Amino acid sequence: MSEPDNFILQPLREIRAEMNAGFESNTRRFDTVEAKIESLKQAMHGEPVLGRYASAEFEDRIEAIEKRLDKLEKGH
Repeated sequence: MSEPDNFILQPLREIRAEMNAGFESNTRRFDTVEAKIESLKQAMHGEPVLGRYASAEFEDRIEAIEKRLDKLEKGH
């Protein structure tokens, strides 16, 4: 009686092992994708801050140039 059980159970165990290996591989890939998505979310939230910082720096430079131009115009 044990032979028919082994005849069926052994392939089922092999199938289960292959499926588990595939699931583990997919889980690692999904973890990687989730980490990348989280990184993109953080970058997107940081982007407006960087944009405002760059804009403020640009405006400061323009203001400094305007002041220098005013001095030149008043001097001549």
